[in-house]
Parts: sequence; structure tokens; C-alpha cells
Amino acid sequence: MTKEQVNRAADIPPEWLEEFEAAARRPLALRMRYAFIHTYKPVLDDATYRSFETMEEYRRWCEKNLPMWLGYARL
Repeated sequence: MTKEQVNRAADIPPEWLEEFEAAARRPLALRMRYAFIHTYKPVLDDATYRSFETMEEYRRWCEKNLPMWLGYARL
């Protein structure tokens, strides 16, 4: 480790290090289970699938149907 890396590591709160070390000891399958959190996304999660002929058609559908906070709108 470089001196800069050591200094940055010293800035990490001890409780964060304890949590990291505890997580690192868990089996991989358990870590993967905790790694992904399903969040319901209105409209997107309401249908099994959707298909579009073109990307432009898909983009228009997103702008018309999805809430802005999901981040699918054009800038």
C-alpha cells in the first residue's frame, strides 16, 4: 500500500470496517442474495414483456408512460 492508500484507509470509520469484514466472511451465495434488492418500478414491472419495432418507438413509449424519476426520459 502506498502512503496515500494507508491514509485513506485510516479515514474509514471502524464500524464500516467491521461491517465489511463481517460481510466478507459470509458465503458467496449469501452475499449475492443480499446484493440485489428488487424495487418495484411502476409500469415497467406491470407487464411480462413488451416489444417494439424500433428504438424510436421504444423511446416514445418510455416518454409517454414512465415516470420521470425512473430515468428513461430523453434529455
